[in-house]
Amino acid sequence: MDITIKTIFGLENILAKEVAQLGGRDIQILNRAVTCKGDLKTIYRLNLWSRTALRVLVPIDKFRAHNETVLYNRIRRYHWTDLFNLKQTFAINSTVKSDIYTHSKYVSLKVKDAINDQFRDRNEGQRPYINVKDPDIAIDVHCSGKDFIISLDSSGSSLHKRGYRQSKRLAPLNEVLASGMLMQAEWHEDIPLYDPMCGSGTILTEAYQIAKNVAPGLHRQRFSFMNWNDYDPDLWNSVKVEANNAIKESSAKLFGTDIDGIQINETKDLLREIGYDDLINVRQGDFFKDGHKMTSGMIVCNPPYDERVKAKNIEEFYKSFGDTLKQSYQGCEAWILSGNKQAIKNVGLRTSKKLTLYNGPIECKYHKYEMYKGSRKSKSD
Repeated sequence: MDITIKTIFGLENILAKEVAQLGGRDIQILNRAVTCKGDLKTIYRLNLWSRTALRVLVPIDKFRAHNETVLYNRIRRYHWTDLFNLKQTFAINSTVKSDIYTHSKYVSLKVKDAINDQFRDRNEGQRPYINVKDPDIAIDVHCSGKDFIISLDSSGSSLHKRGYRQSKRLAPLNEVLASGMLMQAEWHEDIPLYDPMCGSGTILTEAYQIAKNVAPGLHRQRFSFMNWNDYDPDLWNSVKVEANNAIKESSAKLFGTDIDGIQINETKDLLREIGYDDLINVRQGDFFKDGHKMTSGMIVCNPPYDERVKAKNIEEFYKSFGDTLKQSYQGCEAWILSGNKQAIKNVGLRTSKKLTLYNGPIECKYHKYEMYKGSRKSKSD
């Protein structure tokens, strides 16, 4: 069957590699998505294993609708009553880029009405209920101009919700983005990793899962494909057994500091609760004064942008960040994600790689800096 896997802008190539490793065939890279061919096992493995996927969709209908009446009639003709029943809840998520259909919520409403009317016709006026927070059946509608793609969402809630996080205090980093940052930096368990402003510990937690080869979906209890008529529990259990058997020992060195003591205590509690505290070492500390010292390794960090999290004098903050890297972390490389394009220029170090990623709606620059021991010229010689 055809499969569409959604991701964050900038992670498409990383996702395509994952899809190939997980059994996808005929892979094509799109904007914020990858498509492939696969079977049920492919769908299960993508949901369980992909670190950079947000949703795994299965297109079930494609058509062109030049007005809302055609849209309604086309949706109503589809065999929805064969896909789910009156006791199951459903929800519609619409993405719309069109001069004809100017509001995604209106498109969702027309699709919902058409589905409900089909159920009423075939069930003596009865229809299933809507549940926007946790539906049994999640339906994805993509509209581009007059062209529609209707898909079943096999994931349900976004796959960045790994199932291990309980507290969402100050602006936690999206887990898919954190894994993508590590994979773009080509980090692996033999490289000491330090997050100097680790906050809720997302980068370090995702690094732990990479180092131990833990499937990121193992902590989740629910996926929407479990409510499909063709759900195969034996196949799903075999995929989970395979994932549990793949977990390995690791001697990765993972370190984090943060100036916020309350946040650090919450992070420590989380790591203990999920059993990740054996490799991850976090403590309260000011990167500029008493950060974790190392002479080789990688720093991956998502410092404040002066957006959701405020920092006084943001340009001076980034200058101090760069000065600290240059003075105290020679022999290391640093990857910094920032949504403040002006402030990151104040790091004051030569950038050896520049990428664009999105943190929610915020366009971010992801920059690599290499702090050489001695001069850059002598290093290249």
